[in-house]
Amino acid sequence: MNVAILKILLKKEVSLIRRNPIVPRLIIGMPIWVMLIIPLVATLDVKNVGVAVVDNDRTELSRRMIADMDASEYLSVTGCYFYYGDALQQIENGDADAIVTIPQNYLNDLTNRLKPELSLKANGVNATKGMLGAQYASMSMSSTISRWQTERGISLSLPESATVNLYNPTLDFRNYMIPALMVVLLIIICGFLPTLNLVSEKETGTIEAMNVTPVGKFEFVLSKLIPYWVVGIVVVTVGMLIGWMVYGLVPEGNVANIYLASILFSLVMSGLGVFIANMSSTILQSIFMMFAFIVVFQLMGGLFTPIASMPQWAQYITYAIPPRYFIEIMRSVYLKGATIADLWWQYAALSGFALLFCIIAAATYKKRA
Repeated sequence: MNVAILKILLKKEVSLIRRNPIVPRLIIGMPIWVMLIIPLVATLDVKNVGVAVVDNDRTELSRRMIADMDASEYLSVTGCYFYYGDALQQIENGDADAIVTIPQNYLNDLTNRLKPELSLKANGVNATKGMLGAQYASMSMSSTISRWQTERGISLSLPESATVNLYNPTLDFRNYMIPALMVVLLIIICGFLPTLNLVSEKETGTIEAMNVTPVGKFEFVLSKLIPYWVVGIVVVTVGMLIGWMVYGLVPEGNVANIYLASILFSLVMSGLGVFIANMSSTILQSIFMMFAFIVVFQLMGGLFTPIASMPQWAQYITYAIPPRYFIEIMRSVYLKGATIADLWWQYAALSGFALLFCIIAAATYKKRA
């Protein structure tokens, strides 16, 4: 490798990036937009779940249960009805997400130490909101009944239990999303932009002039990738700073582990980007090919959907998706304070993918004589 030639090409690439009317703005604006806006809107936290109550008991306890549900920040009682059909109409109109039915003689049976059952039905159209809403309503009613029994000296039928949420005590979904969102930034910065840069050389014809020079393909490709590697590390740093200053989220583990994973994933995406550029003749072709990879990476890499919730056959496929390992590393280092020794398998997998894609990129790049 000729270092002098590489320096000249790097200077040329930096000048081209600075003169580009879009790329500098994208590099500056994208991390700010992703880290500020996406954690606020892409959330699975469920609040303001509408609950329609059918009160067939009409006692002090049933009214207290309804009042406690309505006072919760997660639940909102849309109405109290005497007939089930009226409550079901709320579900059909989309005004409620769950129906709670309090049976007749519920207070009397509870006082006599019987075990009356409450009926709870959820709207399955929005499965997440219906399921979680039903759980919230059940927890709220159980809490109310437990306090009522304690006030009257009635022994509880079930022992009390305490739940401790490890690693994310507040169960804030933003803490789960912010570390993984950096995968989106690196995919765009270190994968998408270098691909467009290389293919644009083909469309403008400048790559033909480069091919007849003594510049080696190694120096040429490196000059295209190194600026974006540097920008990728800067973007990860900006993302961590925004997570700290705006959301108060700081890594529990060593920041060096995050940078190491970011470097390996940058190599993975760069190798994939060069391969796609080698296979593409126009920018439009490269965009379609890269977009296909990005969709699969985001949907099956565990960014929005937990891998453990996928079908078993899909979980096997995710082992071939590099973002899976990067996301696991980021979340483990951020929330659990994991070390390289704890995550050696994920680091090894990223290193293997980086080596594989770089070899494929080098083998498919042809420099005309």
